[in-house]
Amino acid sequence: MKKDPIILFFVGALVAVMLFAGIRAARNSRAIMPAHGLMGAEAPDFELKTVDGADLRLSSLRGKAVLLNFWATYCGPCKVEMPWFVELQKEYGPQGFQIIGVAMDDATTEEIAKFAKDLGVNYPILLGKEAVGLSYGGVSVLPTTFFLDRNGKVIAREFGLQSRSVFVDHIKQALGQGGSVQAQK
Repeated sequence: MKKDPIILFFVGALVAVMLFAGIRAARNSRAIMPAHGLMGAEAPDFELKTVDGADLRLSSLRGKAVLLNFWATYCGPCKVEMPWFVELQKEYGPQGFQIIGVAMDDATTEEIAKFAKDLGVNYPILLGKEAVGLSYGGVSVLPTTFFLDRNGKVIAREFGLQSRSVFVDHIKQALGQGGSVQAQK
């Protein structure tokens, strides 16, 4: 008889975990447009605040190749990528390339700004909103990175940590210089 309360506890815990996972999955599946539907299409426009308090509209960058990176301060792979992005912004920025970081966590503006400053980030960091992530098909994996050509069309997307050479190939493609990596689905 002593085992019955223990079994009930574990069954209840299992049900609670399944309920939580189901709610989270349903929430993440409310994407406005599936990300695969973005390939070759114009990137959804948005306007967000930078950590400095300025407004930045994505469409204001038309004419530049853009790397749009959704990340978070708690994301380990994001911390690996960001120093590469600093180098890539220096290298390709003069050619008409712009990196935009979109912070998708619950950290304060001050925490996000300090995090970016500590990593020497030299590109705009925006304060993300769920609606923006959803417009890109949902960003349930961090980092998620989109590459836009000079006309604002999505040419590639990468989930998770990728090699630096993958980023370079997509940047060259976005700049119109070719690149060996095919656009991701």
